[in-house]
Amino acid sequence: MNQPLYLTPTGKSQLEQELAVLKGPRRDEISSRLKSAIEMGDLSENADYKAAKEDQGFLEGRIQEIEAILYRAEIIEESPISNDTVQIGNQVTIQEEGEREETWIIVGVNEADLKNHKISYLSPIGSALIDKKVGDIAEATLPNGSKINFRILKIE
Repeated sequence: MNQPLYLTPTGKSQLEQELAVLKGPRRDEISSRLKSAIEMGDLSENADYKAAKEDQGFLEGRIQEIEAILYRAEIIEESPISNDTVQIGNQVTIQEEGEREETWIIVGVNEADLKNHKISYLSPIGSALIDKKVGDIAEATLPNGSKINFRILKIE
């Protein structure tokens, strides 16, 4: 996959912080657990050893994933973002006909967080919003195949 991953500076910083924790204290913790389990003897029936090895696998996988993301990431600066058209980093207020207004922040794939109203630029709604202007009607095809239309009310 040669397509770049877009991240905001905040998203990059969060990934770097997570990576530091995983490579430092978290890796040390698992190493200690493995050492303790090995000292107990027979590894073939040692549940602590098996659990620690499994945790180590997940940890190393996440470290590799974050490193790959950071390597491929293209950082989108937040300050000079245009409010003329929707871009990554914009806060966009939209409204479906007959529904309440909703405000979303368009972010990189790894920063999406629905609880905090952050959607990926590759999500159905996010991709429908990209390059649209205030007043435009955008159509998104949802994963279940249904389509929704919404008007762009504000871009910040």
